[in-house]
Amino acid sequence: MPRSTLYFPIRIGMSLLLAGTALTACGEEEPTAAEAGETLKAHVLKLLEEVNAQNIQITDPGGKDIPCGDGRAKRTFAATGQDIATERRASGLNEVMVGASKRVADYDLADIGDPNDINDAMTLTSTPSRTSLILQSSVDGQYSVRGETDCLNRL
Repeated sequence: MPRSTLYFPIRIGMSLLLAGTALTACGEEEPTAAEAGETLKAHVLKLLEEVNAQNIQITDPGGKDIPCGDGRAKRTFAATGQDIATERRASGLNEVMVGASKRVADYDLADIGDPNDINDAMTLTSTPSRTSLILQSSVDGQYSVRGETDCLNRL
């Protein structure tokens, strides 16, 4: 077997290893708690806009660091809004918001909650934005969404 044929798999392996290391080193920088908090606020409001919610009320304005330990913090934000079809069941409203979430950002369904418990929430997470949305509509005709960021650096 020629020498170049023997070293070909080794060279490919080394090239892949170096490429992987370069990608890790050039990865995106983690947002601060404040930056992720602003993104969260925008996502919650955009989600309510996407489902055509009316009379939006901010129930948690956020904007404050909640300590997580190790000098890290998270932020929260929450709002409610009325559905244009006021008779729509609360559980259906959560499902409508799940469907609309992909038009807001890269959210994945992380927890569907207990479909038999109207007070149980559905949770969506977005790894790129480091945020989670908790869909907890429990009153027919009223959307309710709250969110929080991951524990992130304060600065």
